[in-house]
Amino acid sequence: MNGMAVQEGDFIRLNYTGRVDENVFDTTDETVAREEGIHKPGSEYGPVTIRVGSRHVIVGLDDALVGRDVGDEGDAEVPPEKGFGPHDDRLVRSVPITRFRERPKVGMRVEVEDREGTVINVIGRRAVVDFNHPLAGKTLHYHFVIEGMVEEPEEQIRGLIRLYTGRSDIDVNVTDSGVELLLPPAIAYDCRWLVWRGTLIREIFEYMKNVGEITMKEIFKRPETAESVAESAQESEESGA
Repeated sequence: MNGMAVQEGDFIRLNYTGRVDENVFDTTDETVAREEGIHKPGSEYGPVTIRVGSRHVIVGLDDALVGRDVGDEGDAEVPPEKGFGPHDDRLVRSVPITRFRERPKVGMRVEVEDREGTVINVIGRRAVVDFNHPLAGKTLHYHFVIEGMVEEPEEQIRGLIRLYTGRSDIDVNVTDSGVELLLPPAIAYDCRWLVWRGTLIREIFEYMKNVGEITMKEIFKRPETAESVAESAQESEESGA
C-alpha cells in the first residue's frame, strides 16, 4: 500500500522518535529508549495505531502526517505553539519548603496542591517551582515512519485501547450490532483503564458510525478448590496494587 496518501481520519501505524536538541524524550523504538536511558520496563514498544487529525500525537507531528504517503520516512520541526505550549512565567511560583515531604533540590519533580512541577531553585526556606510542562517553550524534532494503514475496525479499536491504556490483553469483537470487549480479571484495579475508559468509549462511537452499542464483559472461571479461590483473589489484588 506504499504510495497511498494519508488523510485526516485515516488510522495508521506510526513509528516515531521525539527529540529536544539531541535528547530523546519519547520514542516507539525500544532500542532507542534503552540507548537514551528512557526505557520504561513493562511498556510495549513498536508502532502505535493513531487516527490522523485526532490529536493522538502532538499537534505539530499530527499536522505533518497529512498528505504524506504510506511508507514515508520524514522529519517534523514542531514549534512550542504546536508542541507543549509557550513557557508561562506566571506558572513559576515560590513555595515554602515545609510543603514538601522531603527537602527539595534543583531538578526534582514535585507535586504541590495536585499540580506537578520542577524545582528550579532553592532560596533559604523557599523553593522556586516551575509548573509548566518540562518541554514548554521548546522546539521539538520528530523523526517518523508511516508503517501502513489500519483498515480493520478490530485493529483500530485495539490501537485506541493501547494508545490510552497501554493494554494489549483486551479481546475485541466487532459484530453487526456493535463492539464487544472481553476484559481480563483485575482490570478494575487498573487506574489508567478507569481514567481513560470514558474517552475510549466516546471515540469508538465518534469514529465508527455503524457501532450501536459497546459491551464490556469480565469472565471469571470457577477454580478447582476453595483454596485456589482465595489464591486467585489474592493474586488479582496484588496485580492491581
